[in-house]
Amino acid sequence: ATQMLESMIEAPFPTRAEVSDVANAVYEGADAVMLSAESASGNFPVEAVSMMNRIITRVEDDPIYLSTMASQHSLPKETHADAIAEAANSVAQTVHAAAIVSYTGSGSTGLRVARTRPQTPIMVLTPRLATARRLSIAWGLHCVRTEDVADFHEMVDKASRIVFQERFARSGQRIVITAGVPFGTPGATNVLHIAMVGSGSQRPEIP
Repeated sequence: ATQMLESMIEAPFPTRAEVSDVANAVYEGADAVMLSAESASGNFPVEAVSMMNRIITRVEDDPIYLSTMASQHSLPKETHADAIAEAANSVAQTVHAAAIVSYTGSGSTGLRVARTRPQTPIMVLTPRLATARRLSIAWGLHCVRTEDVADFHEMVDKASRIVFQERFARSGQRIVITAGVPFGTPGATNVLHIAMVGSGSQRPEIP
């Protein structure tokens, strides 16, 4: 749906029905909600965006939302990728990880992790611009395009440095990394790794 807060084209506040529509979309698991004329040509574009954010935040902080997502969540398929996506969420909660980092070419692993609706931020690292663009509207995914990696150790090092650079984690915090080895093989997600973000006073440069 577009113009979900249509009355805010002319007014600084939405109607109760509009707020309810946005909230229900979030409760039903929508990846994204949309403004169009409200922010493109309306009289209160900043207020409209702020209101949309307030509604989403209130819903996602509601314990009912979390239980609803859990009840609607389907069991993982009997694949390595689905099992690892489920495990990443569980492990991230257990070790209080600052972020879940999914290194992916096709983007499927990132989407699988997002489907579990973790409370831990998710970062997707991909060498493909098309994948980064496509996943940018999926729930909870922060996509960063990066270059291919040669081996597992380079991948872990790059993931640690990028989460630091993007302010997802501080030095000494843990992150959970998912990836597929050998790299570049679609559907090969078979690695779950816990890494510690390295120390250093300067933000590292990403090659």
